[in-house]
Amino acid sequence: MKDPFDLAAALQKRAGKDSDFRERLLANPRETIEREFGVILPEDQELHVHEETYTATHVVLAPRSKLSESERAQAKAGATSLEFLKKTMYDPAPPIRPPPPERASAVTAETVVEAARESIGRGLDFLASTLDENGAWHCIRFNMADPDIPRHFERPPFVSALCALALEGSNDTRAQAICAATRAYIADTIEYPGFWRYYLHLPQDLDSSTLCSIVIGNHPWILFGRNVVRMLANRDDDGRFRTWLLDEDEPDVVAPFRIEADPVVNANAIAYLGDHPATKGAQAWLAALVEDGRLEGSSKWYPDTVAIQYAIARAMARVQPAGLDQLRPVLADGILARRDDDGGFGNILQTALATSALDDVGALHRVDAKQTLTRFIGSQREDGSWPELLAFGDQSLKWGKFGQIGHGSEAVTSAFCVEAMERLVEVARRG
Repeated sequence: MKDPFDLAAALQKRAGKDSDFRERLLANPRETIEREFGVILPEDQELHVHEETYTATHVVLAPRSKLSESERAQAKAGATSLEFLKKTMYDPAPPIRPPPPERASAVTAETVVEAARESIGRGLDFLASTLDENGAWHCIRFNMADPDIPRHFERPPFVSALCALALEGSNDTRAQAICAATRAYIADTIEYPGFWRYYLHLPQDLDSSTLCSIVIGNHPWILFGRNVVRMLANRDDDGRFRTWLLDEDEPDVVAPFRIEADPVVNANAIAYLGDHPATKGAQAWLAALVEDGRLEGSSKWYPDTVAIQYAIARAMARVQPAGLDQLRPVLADGILARRDDDGGFGNILQTALATSALDDVGALHRVDAKQTLTRFIGSQREDGSWPELLAFGDQSLKWGKFGQIGHGSEAVTSAFCVEAMERLVEVARRG
């Protein structure tokens, strides 16, 4: 599939030169586009192609907003609208379950691959049980500075996209069914012309919008890059992508310290937009952070360096950006430097992120795959889950206890553990 920059222009160019193609495109746009670009468009999406003439001009109006005028007014009130915030959250979440003690495993080197496949299956069964009826993943919002503040479930599209991307490489039919349900949820929450927001009371943001766009890349708005122009307009003077998409009349609903560029957001923008001149500034910035050893503490939203490394490695694997390709050995060495005596990289979520990142940069052969698989198996609960751990959120008390919001859930951790184990199984089989 072409980058979102190219598709609309490619159609125009081809139709301008090839009259037969133009006629087929006008007569049967879905079949023609699917054949030419190797995509399968969603069945619930109609596609119309219009031909202007020298005496007939077409004006296409954007769809009406999914939010009512009242809801849009409340959203512009920002974080002061507590009642509007509550609409995006669900039932109070139970207290966190402490991680189970890592149990001694009877798994041997000869049986570890078979045991890992069984562990992955139980993990997928658990994940399927946590999806809601709309295909949304749940996460838990909590205050890391004040444990007395109630924990609540939340189901933002961002979390669903993040976890679906972790499962997309699995050939297991259960993983594929979960991803299909998730894609339907993400498509249902899209806002024209291809943006998403974490909470209804917050502006649209690039972190959510880029990951969701990748997950439903065959949606016509995404396929034709309808959201690209606005994304590109959301860069600073150095070509780095800002997190929040603020309209000209948007009130100051996001604190200024949260507006500037974030390395994970920029990695996700590159993963969606591709290796294009418009992403070179972001690529150069990320390359400098990695090469100069400045990743630690560079993100406001992600808890540790391995989460940043994971996002950068994912972008490198998806689009092979030339400005980042030389970082593969540097990124691998940085991740491997975190390894502990047991072959892990911190807690089980950090180990999962490190494992997948190493695979994305072609260095997973440098770890003991069977030993690492044994650790994942030994830390899994009987219900198939792995423990809730901090996945992302504000990390510093510099902005006060109300700014230190954390997000995570057993489902989120489990998705990344399944992803890592799928990759380790392939290495163990080859070894």
